[in-house]
Amino acid sequence: HKVDKALMAPAVSTGRKQEKIALAMGEAQKQALAQLKALAEKVRENADYVGDKFAEEARKIHFGETDPRGIYGEATPEEAKSLAEDGVEFTPIPTFPDDRN
Repeated sequence: HKVDKALMAPAVSTGRKQEKIALAMGEAQKQALAQLKALAEKVRENADYVGDKFAEEARKIHFGETDPRGIYGEATPEEAKSLAEDGVEFTPIPTFPDDRN
């Protein structure tokens, strides 16, 4: 058996593939961010802001002590955990730096 050597190009990373991945991920992240911002805006337009009384108001709605309505506000991690344990359904919605202006 005779073994011949063939001329081959070395497997050198040019970085082009990484650039394409970074661009694609950047675009996917931009789209996800835009969707989150749109969701947050829709909630703000269609729900009542209850501030730091979110956990209290969410419980009242959940247990039928007040009329059902969409609300949003702030809750501590402990309050969020307690709401989840009580079976209160909610979705955390991030705030963005430009939301505060």
